[in-house]
Amino acid sequence: MAAERGARRLLSTSSFWLCCLLLLGRRASGAAATRSGSPPQSPESSIRTFTPFYFLVEPVDTLSVRGSSVILNCSAYSEPSPKIEWKKDGTFLNLVSDDRRQLLPDGSLFISSVVHSKHNKPDEGYYQCVATVDSLGTIVSRTAKLTIAGLPRFSSQPEPSSVYAGNSAILNCEVNADLVPFVRWEQNRQPLLLDDRVIKLPSGTLVISNATEGDEGLYRCIVEGGGPPKYSDEAELKVLPDPEVVPNLVFLKQPSSLVRVIGQSAVLPCVASGLPNPTIRWMKNEEALDVESSERLVLLAGGSLEISDVTEDDAGTYFCIADNGNETIEAQAELTVQVQPEFLKQPTNIYAHESMDIIFECEVTGKPTPTVKWVKNGDMVIPSDYFKIVKEHNLQVLGLVKSDEGFYQCIAENDVGNAQAGAQLIILEHDVAIPTLPPTSLTSATTDHLAPATTGPLPSAPRDVVASLVSTRFIKLTWRTPASDPHGDNLTYSVFYTKEGIARERVENTSRPGEMQVTIQNLMPATVYIFRVMAQNKHGSGESSAPLRVETQPEVQLPGPAPNIRAYATSPTSITVTWETPLSGNGEIQNYKLYYMEKGTDKEQDVDVSSHSHTISGLKKYTEYSFRVVAYNKHGPGVSTQDVAIRTFSDVPSAAPQNLSLEVRNSKSIVIHWQPPPPATQNGQITGYKIRYRKASRKSDVTETLVTGTQLSQLIEGLDRGTEYNFRVAALTINGTGPATDWLSAETFESDLDETRVPEVPSSLHVRPLVTSIVVSWTPPENQNIVVRGYAIGYGIGSPHAQTIKVDYKQRYYTIENLDPSSHYVITLKAFNNVGEGIPLYESAVTRPHTDTSEVDLFVINAPYTPVPDPTPMMPPVGVQASILSHDTIRITWADNSLPKHQKITDSRYYTVRWKTNIPANTKYKNANATTLSYLVTGLKPNTLYEFSVMVTKGRRSSTWSMTAHGTTFELVPTSPPKDVTVVSKEGKPRTIIVNWQPPSEANGKITGYIIYYSTDVNAEIHDWVIEPVVGNRLTHQIQELTLDTPYYFKIQARNSKGMGPMSEAVQFRTPKADSSDKMANDQASGSAGKGSRLPDLGSEYKPPMSGSNSPHGSPTSSLDSNMLLVIIVSVGVITIVVVVIIAIFCTRRTTSHQKKKRAACKSVNGSHKYKGNSKDVKPPDLWIHHERLELKPIDKSPDPNPIMTDTPIPRNSQDITPVDNSMDSNIHQRRNSYRGHESEDSMSTLAGRRGMRPKMMMPFDTQPPQQSVRNTPSTDTMPASSSQTCCTDHQDPEGATSSSYLASSQEEDSGQSLPTAHVRPSHPLKSFAVPAVPPPGPPTYDPALPSTPLLSQQALNHHIHSVKTASIGTLGRSRPPMPVVVPSAPEVQETTRMLEDSESSYEPDELTKEMAHLEGLMKDLNAITTA
Repeated sequence: MAAERGARRLLSTSSFWLCCLLLLGRRASGAAATRSGSPPQSPESSIRTFTPFYFLVEPVDTLSVRGSSVILNCSAYSEPSPKIEWKKDGTFLNLVSDDRRQLLPDGSLFISSVVHSKHNKPDEGYYQCVATVDSLGTIVSRTAKLTIAGLPRFSSQPEPSSVYAGNSAILNCEVNADLVPFVRWEQNRQPLLLDDRVIKLPSGTLVISNATEGDEGLYRCIVEGGGPPKYSDEAELKVLPDPEVVPNLVFLKQPSSLVRVIGQSAVLPCVASGLPNPTIRWMKNEEALDVESSERLVLLAGGSLEISDVTEDDAGTYFCIADNGNETIEAQAELTVQVQPEFLKQPTNIYAHESMDIIFECEVTGKPTPTVKWVKNGDMVIPSDYFKIVKEHNLQVLGLVKSDEGFYQCIAENDVGNAQAGAQLIILEHDVAIPTLPPTSLTSATTDHLAPATTGPLPSAPRDVVASLVSTRFIKLTWRTPASDPHGDNLTYSVFYTKEGIARERVENTSRPGEMQVTIQNLMPATVYIFRVMAQNKHGSGESSAPLRVETQPEVQLPGPAPNIRAYATSPTSITVTWETPLSGNGEIQNYKLYYMEKGTDKEQDVDVSSHSHTISGLKKYTEYSFRVVAYNKHGPGVSTQDVAIRTFSDVPSAAPQNLSLEVRNSKSIVIHWQPPPPATQNGQITGYKIRYRKASRKSDVTETLVTGTQLSQLIEGLDRGTEYNFRVAALTINGTGPATDWLSAETFESDLDETRVPEVPSSLHVRPLVTSIVVSWTPPENQNIVVRGYAIGYGIGSPHAQTIKVDYKQRYYTIENLDPSSHYVITLKAFNNVGEGIPLYESAVTRPHTDTSEVDLFVINAPYTPVPDPTPMMPPVGVQASILSHDTIRITWADNSLPKHQKITDSRYYTVRWKTNIPANTKYKNANATTLSYLVTGLKPNTLYEFSVMVTKGRRSSTWSMTAHGTTFELVPTSPPKDVTVVSKEGKPRTIIVNWQPPSEANGKITGYIIYYSTDVNAEIHDWVIEPVVGNRLTHQIQELTLDTPYYFKIQARNSKGMGPMSEAVQFRTPKADSSDKMANDQASGSAGKGSRLPDLGSEYKPPMSGSNSPHGSPTSSLDSNMLLVIIVSVGVITIVVVVIIAIFCTRRTTSHQKKKRAACKSVNGSHKYKGNSKDVKPPDLWIHHERLELKPIDKSPDPNPIMTDTPIPRNSQDITPVDNSMDSNIHQRRNSYRGHESEDSMSTLAGRRGMRPKMMMPFDTQPPQQSVRNTPSTDTMPASSSQTCCTDHQDPEGATSSSYLASSQEEDSGQSLPTAHVRPSHPLKSFAVPAVPPPGPPTYDPALPSTPLLSQQALNHHIHSVKTASIGTLGRSRPPMPVVVPSAPEVQETTRMLEDSESSYEPDELTKEMAHLEGLMKDLNAITTA
């Protein structure tokens, strides 16, 4: 298929260029005909096109048996049709006289009856299809191997065996590999059916796992290979009961190394037996294989591993581990995956002229690496001076001649198979321009021939062609311009040359116009060449110059390379090199020069040698060197040999380990740490370390401990309490022990102290300043029960953080030197242990001026534990960089300015790397030592910012910490599920639930969304659960239309940019039971929402329709209920008006000047201008009697990009009050585009399918005193919501009004505003006024986003029910689950009267007039409701 596709692309490309050539040819010939007066000639006579010629089907490897028939398919495409022939093992078959083999019409080879015997195998071999088109060329197919299965021969047969019940058994039957597919088994002379428990391995072996009594019997294997079946010996299998003595765990069948081709299946057998019955697990390259979750890995009966559709990544070492609880055994095998040859780049068709150089490109891949050979017209291309293989696979043809035309094929083959790809070469006449742009397959020396020629005068022959420089390998030619063009500025030249007596001519072009010299390279010494030069102008090539005969000079007879050079180490410091006399010495060899160089350096040394061997001494131990030899004769140095590399022998280390330190763990153990010796002194591979320790009081009693491998620390236990010990360490190689470190002392604790916390503050700190130093003394912390491992002294001018020095825990004095005179220093002292540093103690001191020469007391200066620091401090490392490698690994690199330019460490300095993260803020630094200029920090947290700094220590000197480098580890999939998953029912909507949760503790990155799974069956497969995606970092979600009185199970999964995290534990929730009030509430709330329509959320003022509209279930509402409801609404309205009038009169009389000012300020804030205008703009008072005030305060001035819920300012003006008429819906729709509030999105879903996202309007809501009980009320579907506003606060709240002016629409979302916080607190019942919205006529067709209940309906039905409402409260951008807010029902009239009496608010007469105007508007609305 690949060849067919390539040929089709070739055909289409050729057709395209043919069209282009025809068009260009017509234009050129037409123009020429016009100038000459003759008719234009057809271009077909001069330009030939590439002919599509390729194989449609190629033969493939085939396995057959004796006597059967075989078809090897082959079909080729060409116009005219090609002639098909066949080759077997490279020789053409004569199919005319063959009665068993015949050629089918399509070109396939048919073998009627395969012949195969021990001494006669005429049909087995390699077949190749050859297609030929006369006058065009020949192509060959890939070779196909025909294998004939031999006679059945058993290499192993089943043997009698026994197996314990429940264990595994194997029965061997191994035949030659060709016959394995024809092996079958019988039990008791009956065919054995294979299943998951009884399998046949690819080798033919039978495996029976979990043996039962039914497996007993006689077994035999049968081979049916085309002839009569051949039977193996019969073997009896017995099934035994449990033994008295438990048998050991053994392998019955171990895996063996396997070679498979990509795409095949591989079976690694592994069967074990033992009691208890063992379990088999597999590992690849020391990583456990998860067979259960992989689609390509299958665990067969007994424990064998089958890998289907093998890929290159499957190659490696596999370990079979058998474990039965008592024993564990393992076996291993290597799986090698091979890949058939594939073409990365195929040859392309080429146009060329004679004498040009071309390259056919061919790039292949495969495993093992394929070899490439080239075929021209079916014959092998033999490399020569003019046919060369370049860049391993490409074919270069130099100096083209006409006979080079034809089809060239690149054939790639390896142990797995072979493949071929071809291209056509057409050589044009010199007067025919090449029709394409220069392809990459043309060499740079011939590209000048590609410019199309036009009609005009051609240049004459170049003059005075001479060889100005003749060497052994090159000739430089020069000439003068042709006589026809004496200036020659626009002429280019081609130099044609060939060996004398050779017809094949090559060409070399000048590099630029006007250039009249060229150098011909890669010539042979002492060889005669014939040269001629031609000039070209824009019209074409001109006349050729007369041939010039030049002979290259003979090459100087220098020696060739010395053969058989060998090098071998004789000691850790010497290497002997031997060689032989060069084969082409070209005279007497005078001497040799031996060059050698240490690997990794660029300094080569040499020594003169007169013999054929030499020993180089004084070399470095365990160091690799390279050697080469050059022979000299009387003419000079000859050709150098290839380099040979050898390493000197290893030796014992010549230096002790570095940075030895002791850490007292407790009263009986000490940890010793060290670093390896410097690399140049290791003298071999360090195989371990020898630790010697002793009591300081008994120096003759020494104990030794060996540490193998590269371990750099050791815990020494079993020591005595309160005893001082000396320690030293020496490094080991295979040659012995190197020098040891100096003795280092440490004293165990008297008692085991506490090291679970940092030490307390030192009990005292004293400083005594001198001129250039300060003597510091201190006493240890008062709490002696906490481990103190040392003290950290920080000091600096004005700040104690400039320099830090650490001293031993026994030390009580220290002298800080190299200070500036007359300077104010701040000094800090902290005790530390392995947990961290304790609380610092501060002190300050001013060094004395230069004139003060007094000394400190001698006992302080000569304190036994006061070290004398080196006068020159160390420079801190520079250029610290953090390179992030993975989610938990960062590489730290730095430079040390105190090292030489090559940054090579030759002394005993070491570096300390520290790192920490600021989350949490009190995280302590972690430290590690390094002896190189980089360190790999592992074990970090994903997606976490770390800071790193480095310091250098040399002896007693240490630098300050370097400048910090920062790096953030890569993200990782969440490793913990979302937490605190809760499910609550939505009030008034028993079919709707709200799922709340918190982000996972280990998010390991930015959470980009969640997936909610829910199902009614907790044991169902996870792919059978319903999925609800949640985009962004929202922490709440609504799921709608659930089944009533049904238990549901919910799981949540978080995701980030790296993938999905684990699922949370299933949370159960049972939906509520439904009653009649539920149905009524749901009917009123949902309406015809199922049809996809939705009206604006009318909030708490919404009244159900008064007409007897049908519910969604078809049950009509009785007219009696509607009339009763109407009477109740009118009655309550009248009572409300009377009460408001009484309150207004009462409050007017109690107005104070302070309240006037307060009210004036409130008007200025909330916009009192809304009361201005005609009576149409007057705002009526609110009908709500017992409301409490709700404040909405923005929690953050900056917009929150991911708000959970947002507030919705509701317009409050008289335009929101629309009389009930047919234009009400249109008015509402006209106002929807003027809405500029904020809204949040709440995803709604059903089990049947996911609904679209719909905006939800958050209304201000009421609350009640905390002592009141809270009960879920499923009797109604709506809840009261009022628009409250608080004046004279520190911000301006959005004014509330009826929600009827808002039509929910996703087009009106505006989530870029600040997130509000709801503060609920009691207020006066008459602080808020609102007008009940008038519903449109007809049944309701909306589904409110949040629950709401008409208050008037509650009063009419005498339902004093407390409803629970949820609200999401934002906190500094972090979202929390909704919190329940309790909304009270309307109070009784008596309670209202008492509240009115306690009211402190009053109104002025002018305000009363305005309020009366409001009441008039309200009465008109009530009349409209009554008439409706």
